[in-house]
Amino acid sequence: MTAEQTVPASAQQDGSNYTARHLLVLEGLEAVRKRPGMYIGSTDSRGLMHCLWEIIDNAVDEALAGFCDHIDVFLHGDGSVEVRDNGRGIPVDIEPKTGLSGVEVVMTKLHAGGKFGGGSYAASGGLHGVGASVVNALSARLDVEVDRSSHVHALSFRRGAPGSFKGDGPDAAFTPGSTLDKSRKAPRGKTGTRVRYWADRQIFLKDAKLSLEHLHNRARQTAFLVPGLTIVVRDERGVDGAPVDEQVFRFDGGIAEFCDFLAPDKPVCDTLRFTGQGTFKETVPVLDELGHMTPTEVVRELGVDIALRWGTGYDTTVRSFVNIISTPKGGTHVAGFERSMAKTFNEALRAAKLLRVAEDDITKDDAMEGLTAVVTVRLAEPQFEGQTKEVLGTSAAQRIVAAVVAKELKEFLTSTKRDAKAQARTVMDKVVSAARTRVAARQHKDAQRRKTALETSSLPAKLADCRSDDVDRTELFIVEGDSALGTAKVARNSEFQALLPIRGKILNVQKASVSDMLKNAECGAIIQVIGAGSGRTFDIDQARYGKVIMMADADVDGSHIRCLLLTLFQRYMRPMVEAGRVFAAVPPLHRIELTNPRKGQEKYIYTYSDSELRNTLLELQRKGQRWKDPIQRYKGLGEMDADQLAETTMDPRHRVLRRINLGDLDAAEKIFDLLMGNDVAPRKEFIVDSASTLDRSRIDV
Repeated sequence: MTAEQTVPASAQQDGSNYTARHLLVLEGLEAVRKRPGMYIGSTDSRGLMHCLWEIIDNAVDEALAGFCDHIDVFLHGDGSVEVRDNGRGIPVDIEPKTGLSGVEVVMTKLHAGGKFGGGSYAASGGLHGVGASVVNALSARLDVEVDRSSHVHALSFRRGAPGSFKGDGPDAAFTPGSTLDKSRKAPRGKTGTRVRYWADRQIFLKDAKLSLEHLHNRARQTAFLVPGLTIVVRDERGVDGAPVDEQVFRFDGGIAEFCDFLAPDKPVCDTLRFTGQGTFKETVPVLDELGHMTPTEVVRELGVDIALRWGTGYDTTVRSFVNIISTPKGGTHVAGFERSMAKTFNEALRAAKLLRVAEDDITKDDAMEGLTAVVTVRLAEPQFEGQTKEVLGTSAAQRIVAAVVAKELKEFLTSTKRDAKAQARTVMDKVVSAARTRVAARQHKDAQRRKTALETSSLPAKLADCRSDDVDRTELFIVEGDSALGTAKVARNSEFQALLPIRGKILNVQKASVSDMLKNAECGAIIQVIGAGSGRTFDIDQARYGKVIMMADADVDGSHIRCLLLTLFQRYMRPMVEAGRVFAAVPPLHRIELTNPRKGQEKYIYTYSDSELRNTLLELQRKGQRWKDPIQRYKGLGEMDADQLAETTMDPRHRVLRRINLGDLDAAEKIFDLLMGNDVAPRKEFIVDSASTLDRSRIDV
């Protein structure tokens, strides 16, 4: 029962007129219809989905109790939703306190059900006893059928009131009444519950609708969390003429399989499973033999089951659940998990001397970089913050989860088994690297990153910047060597073209650590000039140039320099490559000087490959034109005059650029790791195997 106070305008002016008659008392389900947001969060699509999951979760609770292994969810074409299970079925006998059938009690009474300490459920998703009754209150029509005792027991409801309909749909004629229909036979031994309801459009917004994608994701998640449970989702709505869609979800691998499914990257260790349990005491009202609620101190058991693995990436994915109910905003169990992760890693790293004395402790973000984890706890009557159950509030969960994680994680990190020891060392190295990267990135960002594009005082002295700060127009040329820089300065358009010279070959960042990369003068200069940070802190919106163009000689060394630069961009500034803003200049290989150019014909012809040179010479020979021998072969950009470099390589009107594209990131990562990584053996094998297929004429291209 809920009391709502309504004060007329006249009473606001005269306090003496405000009396008890102004109090509005809402009985039973009236409170739900008056304030639906209090129970389901909102009346939009999110609230509609919440209603469906209140019904599904009741069926899942039967599966958790071991009485159900199959759930069907139907989205009917008439707008109704139906959930079927093969559990025990809602009790149909008379509840002595109210004199009503169990079906009517569950569907019409708030805070009534089998999850209040009666021994029906050891752990469940339903805690407050309002799920089914709230859905009933917010439905224009709800039909319940229960298979028990070889009969089908049926009862319908109209906006929470029991009775029977004559016909299909919520608009059929309705007759009030509390009598269960027991006219149909059920196969011997068959039990289960079927709930079909039509959401009340007087309550929900007009554009509120069920999301099939959300339903599939939640069903898949539940099937992972309850191994052996089959969930079938069938969409019969035929939206936009779509055919009937049916998806079956069943996973026997549990949360370890779920963890592998969620992981976005390649693993650096096996999927670990941390399990354990603990006990705690709490005082709760318990129903005694006389039907009275007596405060009693009870001992609760809390089971912890965690699956986790570290991957090669940077992102952290942690999904948490309480009795298979997702807690997207975390709670005490997640807090205990994170706290214990950081503390245990610090102890293990100090003991293994992987973390130097002068270095600060790692943070939970360092320990969880690249981590994918599924954290589940099971207990009777957990405390949630609100009916939507997004945050766990049971305080003892933090202590128990932290203890289990500390014990299991320490055992893994200090394992003496050969394979586990190697994996633990890899994980600890990754965590230490993440901590040092965080510190180095912060220092680098604080010391070197420009506040605005005009503050050039902090930029490298060797940068020849452009005048424009229009990112859509500006270009940064990374030039190999000072000799090419001198020519390029004359050849460029200083309005929008900037030049940054590098000396020879930069550091191979595929092998080097992040701190070594940041200390390298050439790498640091490139990151500083682009001005958008590096790694996880890279923000492409802060980049000072719209295009980054690598301009290296057309020889083996130039190709190697381009590969090293690409490795830097792929590893630390990948969004630039993904956005198509990294290019390689294509300088000409040959210059043909005509001895008798015809009217309107250029004296010099440039070619960019040996095959193009041969074809050009054949064409000139066919036309009877002569050229000066020997034909000039450019060995480097420094051989070109400024006007030649501008015309062939830098002028947007004539030049050719090769856009660097990482359309297939997985393949690109494998190639970078093969050609530039620490593991020498695969690279040697690749060189030996490819030697016979090498075209020697391509070496200088």
